[in-house]
Amino acid sequence: MITIVNYGMGNLGSVQNMFKRIGVESCISSDITEIEKASKLLLPGVGSFDAAMNRINEGGFRAVLDKKALIEKVPVLGICLGMQLLTNSSEEGKEKGLGWITAQTLAFKFTEAQNLKIPHMGWNIAHPASKSKLTENFVEESRFYFVHSYYVKVENEAHSILKTNYGSSFDSGIEKDNIFGAQFHPEKSHKFGMRFLESFAKI
Repeated sequence: MITIVNYGMGNLGSVQNMFKRIGVESCISSDITEIEKASKLLLPGVGSFDAAMNRINEGGFRAVLDKKALIEKVPVLGICLGMQLLTNSSEEGKEKGLGWITAQTLAFKFTEAQNLKIPHMGWNIAHPASKSKLTENFVEESRFYFVHSYYVKVENEAHSILKTNYGSSFDSGIEKDNIFGAQFHPEKSHKFGMRFLESFAKI
């Protein structure tokens, strides 16, 4: 059972609907006791970094999430803002992130000559950067749907499993042990997102 953590910020229903489409059992929960029993966790997120971390800290989720991820080592997948929360901090705010993967969340900054819009929104390609169970079934060009104004930069390149180019290359997929992150929205990425979530479900 994959437990989708409801801390008040995320496309919960659309994520669960995608799991239904691929025949994977999941539940949405804000109950700490239920989250404690989870065999896998998905951490969604839409909105601002500080607001999300405040919800997690003030809502009593931090201790159980740390326990599941760092002590019990259950597979955890953060998507979109949920991936950024895995990092140490974000230029979007002042709060500390979960810090499960040593990385920073940085703001897109482009020159006038680059003529690129912020947020980075729409379909883009994610290229495998290092071996991962999440990307074993990727076709040569796997396209995903992105909506974000900030991007992740890992300290250790071994923790980058996917790269995407928007002005320059950024980490669109990250992994450290049992902890995974995707900057894109797999629930909005059709067959490519389905393959990605199927891989996570099999871990």
